Amino acid sequence: MTDRHDVPALAGDCVRLEPLRSEYIDELVRAASEDRATYGFAAVPHGLEAMTAYVEALLQDFADGLVVPFVQIDVKTARVVGMTRYLTIRSRPGHGAPYAVEIGGTWLASSAQRTGINTEAKFLLLRFAFETWHVARVDLKTDARNERARMAMMRIGASFEGVLRRWQPSQVVGEQMRYRDTAMFSIVEEEWPAISLQLSALIQ
Repeated sequence: MTDRHDVPALAGDCVRLEPLRSEYIDELVRAASEDRATYGFAAVPHGLEAMTAYVEALLQDFADGLVVPFVQIDVKTARVVGMTRYLTIRSRPGHGAPYAVEIGGTWLASSAQRTGINTEAKFLLLRFAFETWHVARVDLKTDARNERARMAMMRIGASFEGVLRRWQPSQVVGEQMRYRDTAMFSIVEEEWPAISLQLSALIQ
């Protein structure tokens, strides 16, 4: 049985997901600085100090068993282009592998958006979750106002489950003291074989 921490690099044709390490900080700063106008609903650190604090916090959460974070690397250019992670990891006491996880905390440099990297990264994370961890469910969620993200989640086959009102703090700049409505989506294990084929076709 694979422990929640035992996640290797996950490689596809256009993206490679490498476990987060502090030596990626400078490259992450560069990726996050390309065009910040594209981060309307995502909290993406700006500058070296903010990115360093962000990465250190994620690495501590990883050590505490709360998340499994990755950097996203464009296979063609070998450049770091963003981040993603497993979070909201739920396990039964005494069991190493989780029975459910969330995929989130995702952002991409503007040059990597709409390139297929996000779709393939989701495929790699879903495949590991369902085929190695054998989870029963994967969660995906976004700000209820984020129509682009909602359409992307439905495009990969996730089912819309509803909107949780005032579910969590907003990640929109200037809304730090507000709470957002969150659109919830999921994929469950029975759906994965068909969704796997669908995603494989999308990333061909």
